[in-house]
Amino acid sequence: MPTYTSAQAREQSTPITGEQILRVGPVNPTVAESLKSEFASLVLPDSGPEREALIASHGQNIRVAVCSGRIGVDSELMAQLPNLEAIINFGVGYDATDTKQASERGIVVSNTPDVLNDCVADTALGLYLSTLRSLGAAERFVRSGSWAAGQNFPLATRASGKKVGILGLGRIGQAIATRLEAFGCEIHYHNRNQKPGVNYQYHSSAVDLAAETDVLIVAAAGGPQSAKLVNQEVLAAVGPQGFVINIARGTVIDEQTLVEALRSGGIAGAGLDVFEKEPHIPAELLELDNVVLLPHLGSGTHETRADMASLTLNNLRTYLEKRELITPIS
Repeated sequence: MPTYTSAQAREQSTPITGEQILRVGPVNPTVAESLKSEFASLVLPDSGPEREALIASHGQNIRVAVCSGRIGVDSELMAQLPNLEAIINFGVGYDATDTKQASERGIVVSNTPDVLNDCVADTALGLYLSTLRSLGAAERFVRSGSWAAGQNFPLATRASGKKVGILGLGRIGQAIATRLEAFGCEIHYHNRNQKPGVNYQYHSSAVDLAAETDVLIVAAAGGPQSAKLVNQEVLAAVGPQGFVINIARGTVIDEQTLVEALRSGGIAGAGLDVFEKEPHIPAELLELDNVVLLPHLGSGTHETRADMASLTLNNLRTYLEKRELITPIS
């Protein structure tokens, strides 16, 4: 059987069959059911001899992979699929996929932008309020009986009227900013490049952004370019009165340095929906009352997950019919 580059493979006129579509890892239940009933796709076992056997028997024939943003198609798997043409990704993030290899081979990749902007921004706002006003700790205070026993809960921090720095003013970052404007917040931001037509104050580095604001909200895309972008220098600039909110990717923050800053009082608090090695969270964070911890639920609503599933499947259908994607990554 001849071996094609992915770009050459797309020039083939032969239809793509179910045995040429591979589901990689767990995916949204609606997507999983459609892959099974509508497309009769293959499912890659997680590990072991069954996985090796499937790759040995079908790897040469796979032309489309469907995955979640958390699992992706990594370097090793992609190299085992020489005729892969397209990766259909459920989720806006795709840092688990080797996009460098995909680009070199002409493999196109889709994600699910826009449909989750509002819910992720809502989650950021919830974390913002809960972290600054210590709402999670306050609820635990009530449930523990401390209030009924006559104790007073410590004072928290005002959430309205703050200077808020948004690290990554993309679609989600902009949605967060719009919400915070209603709280009278002054919005600042840092991107690789200043955005035209944006009235918020731009800062040329993450350090400068953190130094000039009260709260740093991390909304940057994941991947190698942003790994540990929020490092010791940035956290020192946040300072002992400042807060960090992260709804982006756990890898964007130097997690151990963040733990130390929270433990030592280097920063006032943090609200985290994402972690470096999900679902595993540093044990030290579980013991701290100045951090709010969520199980990566940014887009976790019935409505948004349904929209994401629909867009994922429409990307797949469009690729099979036209060899095009509705929402290719840039």
